[in-house]
Amino acid sequence: MTNSHIEYPQTQTTDEQHIADVLMGKSVDMADDDESPSDDERHEFDDGIKSSRFKKLQKKLRKEVSWAIRDFKMIEDGDVVMVCISGGKDSFTLLDILLFLKRIAPIHFEVVAVNLDQKQPGFPEEVLPRYLSEQGIPYYILEKDTYSIVKSVVPEGKTYCSACSRLRRGSLYGFAKQIGATKVALGHHRDDILATFFLNLFHGGSLKAMPPKLLSDDKQNILIRPLAYVAEKDIIKYANYKKFPIIPCNLCGSQENLQRAMINEMLREWDNAHPKRLASMFKALQNVAPSQLADRELFDFESLTLDRNDDERLFEGDNIQSGVTDELDKMGLPINPLVQNFNPKFDKEDDASDNDQKTEQKDKPYKIPVINPLV
Repeated sequence: MTNSHIEYPQTQTTDEQHIADVLMGKSVDMADDDESPSDDERHEFDDGIKSSRFKKLQKKLRKEVSWAIRDFKMIEDGDVVMVCISGGKDSFTLLDILLFLKRIAPIHFEVVAVNLDQKQPGFPEEVLPRYLSEQGIPYYILEKDTYSIVKSVVPEGKTYCSACSRLRRGSLYGFAKQIGATKVALGHHRDDILATFFLNLFHGGSLKAMPPKLLSDDKQNILIRPLAYVAEKDIIKYANYKKFPIIPCNLCGSQENLQRAMINEMLREWDNAHPKRLASMFKALQNVAPSQLADRELFDFESLTLDRNDDERLFEGDNIQSGVTDELDKMGLPINPLVQNFNPKFDKEDDASDNDQKTEQKDKPYKIPVINPLV
């Protein structure tokens, strides 16, 4: 029995209600429960999979997608979301989760799948139509021989990805406007976003990545990436559980030395050695400090001015040596700048007459130097 024929109950589970609340912009605690769901618990869109590990993973992905939709206001009431499905694990996972959210969301939106058949040799044209029809998912298959164009314009030995993606995006974005789709959903995940960041950093001389939500250059389409918070390794596990009919991309063929592939391998090595590193790096993309970078368009470095008060702060240390004092004097600078103790505990003076004063100092908390983190 396909998903389109399943009779779902009107009541929602606690998890589904939490996800629905998130989509409405409510602040709720979405932390995973310590206990895994029972193998006998009924989960929609699970294709009868009873593994508790799968159900826990499924809940995690659904929550991460709902967070991204909420945080960037990706989907609104009345939207028609065109999901660009390539036949890869990412777009299958995206489509699967959006169909679930469509069913439980407190807002109404439509989901339509669109694939661009680029006429690559050996491409199994029957796979996607059969799968989408069996699942009862409305879809379009666009046929356009961009494969021949890419092969003809890209010099031998160069990578095809850039030209291929530009042609694909142009066709899909134009079709989105044609059918009245208000949002174009792409299957890029967290690791794709980080890989793009490092590609631009290492090879493009710029600090930019893939934003979770983007207005196209011609302002004709709004692009969304609902998998922005999802790790690739979780998508791989999810796709394996769901047994999606994955279609590999053969256009690049033997282009094993792609820069993106090298970046992806670097990220995988980091993730294996330091499991929290990728999450921290993605968080950094959401916590940008323009004044700590060097882009003069983002921050006005030229207009920086001092705003000092009359309070004098003495150097906290033991001594200050002054040299070439006549030149210091000409500049109007002090010849014998004053100092104050950094730590009275290590005061070199040991005068018995000052015992009372030293006792008083000992009872006071030691001063901690203020260090400029940029130095």
